[in-house]
Amino acid sequence: MSSKTFVVPNISCGHCVHTVEMEVGDLPGVTSVKADQQSRRVTVEWEEPASWEQIAAVLQEINYPPANTIQIS
Repeated sequence: MSSKTFVVPNISCGHCVHTVEMEVGDLPGVTSVKADQQSRRVTVEWEEPASWEQIAAVLQEINYPPANTIQIS
């Protein structure tokens, strides 16, 4: 399993958190998505068939592009 924690500067409210969690969580292979409104950090855990490229593409598509990756494992 892989995971990343990153900042999404466009998160500004609870609706933003819900949108990020639902859209990324719908990808096959994504096992967990936790977004935080205060810190604007998102942690995603996934396994195949999901990939970081797919996750980043979905975030870009819904106008919540990732900024800085904080942790990779």
